[in-house]
Amino acid sequence: MHFSEILGQEHIKNHLIKSGEQGRIPHAQLFIGPEGSGTLAMAIAYAQYIVCGNSGNENTNGNESCNIKFNQLAHPDLHFVYPTVVTDDVKSKPKSLDFIKDWRQFLNENPYGGLFDWYKLLGVQNKQGEIRVDDAQEILKALALKSLEGSYKIMIIWMADKMNIAASNKLLKLLEEPTDKTVFILISENEEDIIQTIRSRCQVLHFNGLPEAVITKALIFRENIDEKIAVKIAHQAQGNYNKALHIIKEDDEDYAFEKWFVDWVRTAFTAANKNPDKGKAAILELILWSDQIASLGRETQKKFLNYCIDMFRQALLLNYQVDKLVYVEPTVEKFKLENFAPFVNGNNISEIFKELSDASYHIERNGNAKIILTDLSIKLTRLIHKK
Repeated sequence: MHFSEILGQEHIKNHLIKSGEQGRIPHAQLFIGPEGSGTLAMAIAYAQYIVCGNSGNENTNGNESCNIKFNQLAHPDLHFVYPTVVTDDVKSKPKSLDFIKDWRQFLNENPYGGLFDWYKLLGVQNKQGEIRVDDAQEILKALALKSLEGSYKIMIIWMADKMNIAASNKLLKLLEEPTDKTVFILISENEEDIIQTIRSRCQVLHFNGLPEAVITKALIFRENIDEKIAVKIAHQAQGNYNKALHIIKEDDEDYAFEKWFVDWVRTAFTAANKNPDKGKAAILELILWSDQIASLGRETQKKFLNYCIDMFRQALLLNYQVDKLVYVEPTVEKFKLENFAPFVNGNNISEIFKELSDASYHIERNGNAKIILTDLSIKLTRLIHKK
């Protein structure tokens, strides 16, 4: 993968190229950026640049054989670690090497893909991925081998915040005593979720979401999208190129999320009805709604709760007449964001955000989703009417 294939992030490209040319390559780097910003694609391009001895933005003039291997994601000096789960084929102690074919497919299809896309490819239902101590053992084995090209060995750890404590402790020892010409590139969307002792040993590079103009240009020239449609999609993508691609393919989960959200807030409104019969019926509907969402996988539940946070944020912006920052265009029948917006204000937004964030936190830690969502729904009936 060439640097020229990476969308935007020019300042980071220039920094990586310059440090490589000067031979000032940190042994541990941490790429932090939101989904769809290109952290993983950049890590692969950077690895190819330094291992193959390439130069410039095009990653050319280096070892041709090395570049061919990188283009196939099969170079023996390029190693990957990523979250895995127990599946029908791997019934215990899953590790990254068990899923290397799936991983290469994932990267070839879309190097801007997110964690949810990866789990979807693996057929994950109600499971959450993790990087375990078995992966840390494989890292030790891989880095003990001699470099094929006589150059650097690269270990890319994608979603490093998913490392459990045992794996983190193993990795910490490697970072404290790095072997010669070994480069670790850790990638995460959430810097604070990585333990401080690891963060302190890495050079941190922060990626921003992609500008709308960059996404628009990519959609026009890479996906052959009409300019007007590309501009609209880029605005909706909010800096996330992966989301833009999902919108094009019309497989974006936002429509289902939107319907669940609208059903939820409508029922929460009804639950506060002064008519006791209508109020009781609405509470029963909220419990049934909670059952429905609880039947989904935990990753879907967390993604939906983040979507809810975003919807409340959009309503707040509309309420305070910051229309230029509003990108949501609801498609559910008879639901208009401008009608909903007055119920989201400075008196309730902080509490709403807190309750949604707490619910996501408890679900991630394997709390009972049905109880968590039911409790959240009942709280919403009070908060949404708070003036």
